[in-house]
Amino acid sequence: MFGRLLRRLNKDNVRKRAEYDMTLSTDLKQTVASIENIVGESSDVSKRDIYIAKTISATLFFIDGLTDEDCIEEDVIKPLIQLSPSEAQKIQHSQNLKSSLQEVLTLSSVKVLDSFDQAILPFLGGESILVIDGVKRLIVLGTKAFNERAIEEPESEVVVRGPRDGFNETLRTNISLIRRRLRDPNLVIQTGQLGRRSKRDFALLYIKGIANHDLIEEVRYRVACADIDDIAESGTLEQLIEDNVLSPFPQVQQTERPDKATAALTNGQVVILVDGTPYVLMLPVTFHQLLKSPEDYYERWQIGSVIRLLRYGAAFIALFLPSLYVAMVSYHQGMIPTPLALSIAGSREGVPFPAFVEALLMEFSLELLREAGVRLPSPIGQTIGIVGGLVIGDAAVRAGIVSPIMVIVVALTAIASFSIPAYNVGITFRLLRFVLMVAAATMGLYGIIIVYILINIHLVGLRSFGSYYLSPFAPYRFLDWLDLILRAPVPLMRLRTDEPRTLDNKRQN
Repeated sequence: MFGRLLRRLNKDNVRKRAEYDMTLSTDLKQTVASIENIVGESSDVSKRDIYIAKTISATLFFIDGLTDEDCIEEDVIKPLIQLSPSEAQKIQHSQNLKSSLQEVLTLSSVKVLDSFDQAILPFLGGESILVIDGVKRLIVLGTKAFNERAIEEPESEVVVRGPRDGFNETLRTNISLIRRRLRDPNLVIQTGQLGRRSKRDFALLYIKGIANHDLIEEVRYRVACADIDDIAESGTLEQLIEDNVLSPFPQVQQTERPDKATAALTNGQVVILVDGTPYVLMLPVTFHQLLKSPEDYYERWQIGSVIRLLRYGAAFIALFLPSLYVAMVSYHQGMIPTPLALSIAGSREGVPFPAFVEALLMEFSLELLREAGVRLPSPIGQTIGIVGGLVIGDAAVRAGIVSPIMVIVVALTAIASFSIPAYNVGITFRLLRFVLMVAAATMGLYGIIIVYILINIHLVGLRSFGSYYLSPFAPYRFLDWLDLILRAPVPLMRLRTDEPRTLDNKRQN
């Protein structure tokens, strides 16, 4: 059945429907008819007929909502209408049409193109097409303008000390936020389009002289291979270019913060911006970078080191605490101090479920509340999260379904997981937490150790665009430990990290 359907879709009579009669000629009516054949069925495409110097007919095409209509009126139509007949004739028969138009129009961008293929793409992006009778060329005018979200503080990466601006959904604005911070002539910004149908703009950024050539070429190659209808969000591109699609660990770092993206560029990483999303991709990434926050470098080294150490402890709790509790209560009661063991036994009296089922119920309820809180509007979502957690936890204890100690374990795990700066690695820890709980319920501490070893084997073999994911833990890089679990004073951090490899490893003199 699928074979017949495929053959039917590939028939010539089906494909002919998508073909257009496109003829670019000096006859205005014929060229206008060709443009209407291509985009005329869309009701947001506007057409306006004008007379240059009240003698030469011309037609202007633009898209409502994507163009600045005041700009069209003041900078395009009015100057053309007010021309003298001799000036209009000069434009119509000019050999250098672009220069002639630039003398008349006050627009920053005027392009003269020879084919519909070249002109339609910028037109669909918000620019206007001007067709003049007697001229066998298409004039694309830079009248693009659309509403955009203001620059606001990123909600997913809040810091106490640091800049408050964040990326928004407009590529041009996001590039300007980086340009303003990094006035380096070696900063290279290369733009292009992604998506076979959407033709979404993207930009690839790196610093010439720092970023490794092999890394840049590898990124270009993988992005060029991303052949898909639409890149709706940078997360789609991330999944298409990552090294290992089966790994639960993120192999590309994402951020909404311009200061973090700028720091990545100076560290030799490549940054990818996609139009339509505030999330910027930074690659390659190593595991320890996912546990860092920009704030670590804004405070003095003692404060930054303590906070980072606390974060590593939080990551351990978020990953292992429920499974350790299940293992100790189910298999290794002898390892628990007697007073604590008696207290746990007393709190679990009357609970009908084993510790594993108890933990599973609470973790499932917590994940449910977290997901519901994210999907609801912000004020209601926060209320549902807090009230739901308190009510369900208290009701579950009163009903004898779970013990109070289990509520403490799950609450502590949730708080620890919130302190991880990277949201995507937090989700990874949430997934692995359930695997560890199953291992603890079946084999106790031996199961936890086996899963821990398997995770490490996987991480040691994992690569992110050629960089060792677990560096500088493995392979061991002594100097990179100056900025790992503890952070050394800034004057001592003179060299860039070994991963990614850079052309210039000196950060400061």
